[in-house]
Amino acid sequence: MIPIDSRLREHVHLLGELLGSTMREQRGEEFLEKIERIRTGAKAARRGSADGRQQMTDTLDQLPEDELLPVARGFNQFLNLANIADQYHLMRRRRSDEEPAFEDQMLASILERLQVAGHDPHDLSTAVAELDIELVLTAHPTEVSRRTLIMKYDAIAQQLAALDHTDLTTAERDKIIAKLRSLISEIWHTTEIRSEQPTPVDEARWGFAVIERSLWQAIPNVLRHVDNTLLAAGGDKLPITATPIRFSTWMGGDRDGNPNVTARVTKTVLLLARWIAADLFLRDISRLTAELSMQKGSPELMALVGETDEPYRVLMKKLRARLRKTRAELQAALSTGSSLSAEVFYNTEDLLSPLLLCHRSLHECGMGLIADGDLLDTIRRATTFGLSLVRLDIRQDAERHTSALNEITQWLGLGEYSQWDEAQRQAFLLAELSNRRPLLSSAFAASADTQEVLDTCQVIAQTPADSLGSYVISMACAPSDVLAVQLLLKEAGLNRAMRIAPLFETQDDLHNAAGVIDQLLNLTDYRNSLAGPQEVMIGYSDSAKDAGTTAAAWSQYRAQEELVAVCEKQGIELILFHGRGGTVGRGGGPAHEAILSQPPGSVAGRFRTTEQGEVIRFKYGLPEVAAQNLNLYLASVLEATLLPPPVPKDSWRAVMERLAADGLAAYRKTVREEPQFVDYFRQATPEQELGRLPLGSRPARRRTGGIESLRAIPWIFAWTQTRMMLPAWLGWESALQNAVQRQEEPLLAEMRDQWPFFRARIDMLEMVLLKADSGIARLYDERLVATELRGFGEQLYAHLAQAVEQVLRLTGEAHLLERHPQVRASISVRDTYLDPLHLLQVELLARSREQGEATCPAIEQALLVTVAGIAAGLRNTG
Repeated sequence: MIPIDSRLREHVHLLGELLGSTMREQRGEEFLEKIERIRTGAKAARRGSADGRQQMTDTLDQLPEDELLPVARGFNQFLNLANIADQYHLMRRRRSDEEPAFEDQMLASILERLQVAGHDPHDLSTAVAELDIELVLTAHPTEVSRRTLIMKYDAIAQQLAALDHTDLTTAERDKIIAKLRSLISEIWHTTEIRSEQPTPVDEARWGFAVIERSLWQAIPNVLRHVDNTLLAAGGDKLPITATPIRFSTWMGGDRDGNPNVTARVTKTVLLLARWIAADLFLRDISRLTAELSMQKGSPELMALVGETDEPYRVLMKKLRARLRKTRAELQAALSTGSSLSAEVFYNTEDLLSPLLLCHRSLHECGMGLIADGDLLDTIRRATTFGLSLVRLDIRQDAERHTSALNEITQWLGLGEYSQWDEAQRQAFLLAELSNRRPLLSSAFAASADTQEVLDTCQVIAQTPADSLGSYVISMACAPSDVLAVQLLLKEAGLNRAMRIAPLFETQDDLHNAAGVIDQLLNLTDYRNSLAGPQEVMIGYSDSAKDAGTTAAAWSQYRAQEELVAVCEKQGIELILFHGRGGTVGRGGGPAHEAILSQPPGSVAGRFRTTEQGEVIRFKYGLPEVAAQNLNLYLASVLEATLLPPPVPKDSWRAVMERLAADGLAAYRKTVREEPQFVDYFRQATPEQELGRLPLGSRPARRRTGGIESLRAIPWIFAWTQTRMMLPAWLGWESALQNAVQRQEEPLLAEMRDQWPFFRARIDMLEMVLLKADSGIARLYDERLVATELRGFGEQLYAHLAQAVEQVLRLTGEAHLLERHPQVRASISVRDTYLDPLHLLQVELLARSREQGEATCPAIEQALLVTVAGIAAGLRNTG
């Protein structure tokens, strides 16, 4: 029997029944019978039944063209509904005899371990208060679900929560079931896929909706949970202005290779974020105006508001009026481009200060219970989100800055900046940074690309500091890349320090990262310009695409170690910014394992990481699930800071060096040196079709060219659709086999047992291998790949089987993830609904390629639905 919780099974069954009822109402009993034949056939086929597979394929083959899309939609929506049930199961009400959720217990458990290790409870409270965790929400080029459907999915989860009570009357239960039926019907009659490509502003609105609908409530709940946990452990509550968790975003600021993100777009997104913040705070303050009707106030409060019977309301009404003014002017600025007056809120402190005054007054007057209710929640939202809602990072490719400066130096008659060596560039940049005169005059006529860079810098200079995060330089490789941004910002009129984070992405750049930062920090003028820590971003996606995950993981680890050592030597604080994706091939995986697998000393109370589109929805789409994930981050960063992992033994490092070298050689031999690889990849996967689909605002490629020009996300997404999952495991099979042949198995076992870094790599590899399926991938080959290329596909399947064999040898188990039957069950249950989608996708790809540019819209639409369904079923995309 598959070990799935009975309540989860019951919810999945209920939602499936309601979906079936909806399909029957629209398409009839015969259609529903076909769906059921396909489903039961797929289920039997997964158990090894040849008759079951024949039943499934025959039913699919006999579908008329007008049923291809409805069938794809049926299986797609079932997988989405299963995900909702699964997600709700994480936050469901626990019975009195059940253990609380793992995430809800983590902080208490770690505090207990830290006290056993000798830490004082009060010191631990201080350590938690000083944590600096920043989650950077990013758009996702392969996020396929429409926002309108995501909202309906959330509403279904809310109804499941309402249903999860044992004392419901029959009428109450029927009402909930009726609402669920209505929501599922609404979903079925709504097109799943966008008809047009989203704009960067659309993506930003999606990100802001997650804050409004979930994180706005989750943050005060999490901090209240932290307070209670600290008190129970003998410590102190957090200071009410403590902000251990903050949020930033790349949506509307990430222009790396995305021509749709312009200075105008960035300005619009910044204004939109402030409008939403003003609107949310206006709701909070309006509620507090109604609640804070008390008469007694402290002398400090009464001195400010004057003689009145309702001192708190007087203060709240003033805040409410100013927030209304702020919201109205921001709306006008968004609509007409008008300027903001001095009467609007600019600084969070102007909002926070009166709230803190009310909090102090209520405590002084014996009304602490009231002070620590909704008022405290609003204070904590103000300190966490501020008037900017989120801080916007700006990201641009280093080459764009080089090109802009090259144009400037040529105009100035100084030569070609792009041709100068590093010493010449640094000398020029440092001289201009220290020069008080402007670099350019009004006579300078920039090209469109250079003007866009200058305009972006001007938007930064004109934006309140609270609204901005870091300036990230992708493909950075030298100190001049950072100095160039400093000079361009200075020229735009920025008269304050801004964190500038070089992003080291490729294998070579990761190896050179510490040397670059060391050179930079040796420049006296640069050191003096730092107003805080030095931020460095570690790229996971492109390094894995460049070198494979074996070599990339080790390069990332070593780069972090070396960066920590350099900044310690220089006496400068370091913030490591982890550019992780949602999948293993892009550095993703469980957050707890990922944080604890970092090198010792690299976390040190700080952790900054990206959270990608579909991961945001699964981890933060509902307030209760968001709270669990935020609790997990808090506990994990505290643990990594105060109970850091061991320094790896020299013997472990030596093994890892050999694994990385072997993994790199094997990966590049296949991806770069095999002449058939590119043709096979483009025929066997939907890579070409993905570029035509309206998924995200960013193009799939940075430029024209082969694999090297393809972005990391669609590169992985294409392999995920066929279940090959190749970028996440290729290279490991050779690396581990070579280690076994060198008789290093005892060391590998020791590393897995004692070294969190290596254990996390193997655990994530095991997870992705469980999702891989060569049987499904072969279906794509048989229908889509030229005969002369199929032998190459068989070579890849042999590599995949070798990877599975080596991981099982290392774990000592008969089956992948044997020790986690719930995870195995979750994936296997989805296969029943994924298999028909894969078969449909293969057929649709074949028809689409036969028809070429004349592909009929129905096939294109059905194809995209299969893409969405497979992504939903595997719970990750790129």
